[in-house]
Amino acid sequence: MAKKQATPGSKRRATRAGEKGPGRNPIGRRSRLWRARRPLFGLAIIGIFVITGAAYLFTQVPLPDKDPQLLQTSFFCASEVTAGCAESNSIAQLSGGVDRINVNYEDLPPTLIQAVLAAEDRTFYDHGAVDPAGIVRALWTNFRDGGVSQGGSTITQQYVKNVYLTQERTVTRKIKEAALAVKVERELSKQEILTRYLNTIYFGRGAYGVEAASLAYFKKNVQELTLPECAYLAGLIRAPETADAQLPPNDPKASSNRATALQRRNSVLKAMVVTGAISQEQFDATSQLGWDNVVVRSSRNNFGRVANPEWGTEYFVDYVRQWLVTKGGFTDAQVYGGGLRVYTTLDLDDQQAAADAVTSTLDLPGDPASSLVSIDDGGAVRAMIGGLDFNGKGPYSKLNLAVGTEGGGAGRQAGSAFKMFTLAEALNQGIGLSKSYNSPARLTIPKADAGKDWSVGNYADAGLGTLDLVSATMRSSNTAFAQLMIDVGPENVAALARQMGISSDLKAVPSLTLGTSEVSVLDMASGYSTIADDGEHIAPSVVTKVTDAKGTVLYENKPVRKRVLEPDVAKSVGWTLNQVVEGGTATGAKISQPAAGKTGTTENYRDAWFVGFTCKLTTAVWVGHPDGSFMKSVHGISVTGGSLPSTIWQKYMTRATQGLASCPFTRPADQYFRGTATSSSTTLFDSSSTSSTSSTSLPTSSSSSSSSSSTSSSTSSSTSSTTSTTRKP
Repeated sequence: MAKKQATPGSKRRATRAGEKGPGRNPIGRRSRLWRARRPLFGLAIIGIFVITGAAYLFTQVPLPDKDPQLLQTSFFCASEVTAGCAESNSIAQLSGGVDRINVNYEDLPPTLIQAVLAAEDRTFYDHGAVDPAGIVRALWTNFRDGGVSQGGSTITQQYVKNVYLTQERTVTRKIKEAALAVKVERELSKQEILTRYLNTIYFGRGAYGVEAASLAYFKKNVQELTLPECAYLAGLIRAPETADAQLPPNDPKASSNRATALQRRNSVLKAMVVTGAISQEQFDATSQLGWDNVVVRSSRNNFGRVANPEWGTEYFVDYVRQWLVTKGGFTDAQVYGGGLRVYTTLDLDDQQAAADAVTSTLDLPGDPASSLVSIDDGGAVRAMIGGLDFNGKGPYSKLNLAVGTEGGGAGRQAGSAFKMFTLAEALNQGIGLSKSYNSPARLTIPKADAGKDWSVGNYADAGLGTLDLVSATMRSSNTAFAQLMIDVGPENVAALARQMGISSDLKAVPSLTLGTSEVSVLDMASGYSTIADDGEHIAPSVVTKVTDAKGTVLYENKPVRKRVLEPDVAKSVGWTLNQVVEGGTATGAKISQPAAGKTGTTENYRDAWFVGFTCKLTTAVWVGHPDGSFMKSVHGISVTGGSLPSTIWQKYMTRATQGLASCPFTRPADQYFRGTATSSSTTLFDSSSTSSTSSTSLPTSSSSSSSSSSTSSSTSSSTSSTTSTTRKP
């Protein structure tokens, strides 16, 4: 058979198939290198800069001769102080105390060393000053756990950061930290580094170092510590103030702190099992022990000289302290002894006006408590009344009524004040303000509440006839808003409320529109401020900036505006709420400026609200007993949102809005009355079917009877197939 002659194309195919071609590979390699010459050159330049910079820092950064004084008082200043915050112009001073006792390495019990190493740096004796493998391991663990459960810094780095460096959050500081850590490890032994570390870290209760901590928590020397005590102290290192297992009985954070303490201690014990320091049997015997061996913390006030405590200032200061160590990212050691200068948003004139409004209204023995939060149009909290007797002996004296779970409480039901979010979602969906509903005294919607019939009643069982959304809001009709809630969907209302500023857990059930979920006063002010800010939500802030003692800025608040509602939708909601003040359930809240808002009252008069705003200031007022007692006879009346809360709001806002710009609430364009939804003027019932005593059921075939997939509200009756809800205006 004749041999087939090769062609140029077949040669190229053979080369691509892997057959060798003369000079093919060298040319290809050179071509690839030539194409990549610019990126490679750039990387080389960057590498040179990094190596040179690191070399400079490692050779030029000096190691201080001795440990500096760690303990410096932190100062908190009100909003009028924008620079130079100091003792003379501060509203509070925070210091952990001066308890500090050094011990030698020989004094440290081996169990304590094993516990600390298991919790903070398991391979301390095996790696250098910086542990790249530990950083990768920590990143992976935190990613897997969905939070920050493990740090990447070695004990040497932690020691250097706490003793030699400022707390500024910059790349340069991290490089300096690494450089100094290397120098420390060259000059000091591992034992000396560990001893210094354990003598300088902050354990809470004003205790610096393990000996002071042992005395503060157990009234014993460090040599006498047992396994559970060592594990507990090791678990405190990360954030001691949130894991103090024995707070005073009247401290609202006692329960949550104890739960955190148990989690921290057991986390350390588990780590000790992994490292082989203890057996599984020892873990099982220790992990469920109680806290009787921990000394109850003294209830002393560490806020120093507090400006005007009679105005409730301490509750605000305590909330700022808590914010610093949780959301602010500062350590307990920084807050209690780092010499911070904390510039807050508190306006002392507004705070006094708030306190005066509360005390002049609730002025009789046995009166309920009140909380007030006021937020300006930039998101700054200008006034906060969480209580008025922070250092009292009562069971609720330390409870900050303004901030819900963050203040140690559980939040309160919002009542009809929550209807604003349903109205906003309706307009957001294109439902017009002229949308009408029949508003009988009582209404049953079949299968609306997780398959159960939902029975809703108006305040005082009043039949209100046919109402459009403006009138339904002005008169706070429960039966009209129940139908609107079914039309717009509970899930949609809950989602919008979260976007507008409600941070608590909301149950997406039909009764949510009547305020059956628990919320905080701060959250309600934040949510309504979104309407005041024309549909933009700004997260509320209590701190404008934080500096160290030398003035270096460590944190600066930069408000972020997030568009939640279109401006015209928000303005339409605002105008409707203005009608509530002008001629609805909140006429007692009228001030000299145009104002808008909504009242709310919960079952059996447990909670009463008024939340309202001008274009510059939003204020939420809650009145109630901390223990949930009924308010059926206060100053001779049953307390509703239109009574005492509106009075407090009116007194406060009259003073707080002086000098602030006034803005009218303009009637919306016709399209926001007509709406863009397919049906915007349907009534579910004929007006002839309602009267002051009427009770109506929706037919199962009605479009408004669509079943909710959400679980039934915990506040609804579950004794039969029908749940019943009645809310006051």
